Amino acid sequence: MEEVKGHHVKVQKTAHYYTLGEATRNTKYFWLVCHGYGQAADRFIRKFDQIVDSDSFILAPEGLSRFYWHGPRIPVSSWMTSKDRLDEIADYARYIQSLYDQYVPLMSPDVHIILLGFSQGVATQFRWVMRNFPKFHHLILWAGFVPEDLDYRPHGTYFSDKKLTFVYGNEDEFLTPERIDWHRQLIEEQNLNIQTIQFEGQHRIDRSILQNLVQSRIRS
Repeated sequence: MEEVKGHHVKVQKTAHYYTLGEATRNTKYFWLVCHGYGQAADRFIRKFDQIVDSDSFILAPEGLSRFYWHGPRIPVSSWMTSKDRLDEIADYARYIQSLYDQYVPLMSPDVHIILLGFSQGVATQFRWVMRNFPKFHHLILWAGFVPEDLDYRPHGTYFSDKKLTFVYGNEDEFLTPERIDWHRQLIEEQNLNIQTIQFEGQHRIDRSILQNLVQSRIRS
């Protein structure tokens, strides 16, 4: 019997993303937000409509892999799986970087750049950041962990002038106390300075916590 051989080929693919606000020279706050597993960017971005002012622009890329979940009429997306993971990481890193390169030049050189990942989107943001080292000011890890297979210690200078915030609900069914302790230890070992904010709630973006975060950590 002939051996099955795996192959790879690069193809063009149409990616989809959604925005709130306008990217102009008057934009003071640029948010690049990545949804979690099994979500859709057009619905995810609505979580941020309350923080959009005339000086804000929010961009939500959608994962490159769509599938049906919770019924045949609800298409959602994923950023990657364990199969051919390095190819998928490279693909979405190029995708996010292309959006970053497209929109950042449209805004003021001193625009405040906030990266936010939710759940699977946290690792997505971190892996893109560690490949391209883009300019940003604040990275928010919402209900997701720092990828454990990357070494952040050689890049302490890069992270030293940036705010990193880990936000999670105390009833999050995916983040057990044991996992939280493991993540805290990982952060310490990697010399990452990450502030933790815990709220009463489950695995979701809490609008009131987001609003408080904007006022206390972004616009302060």
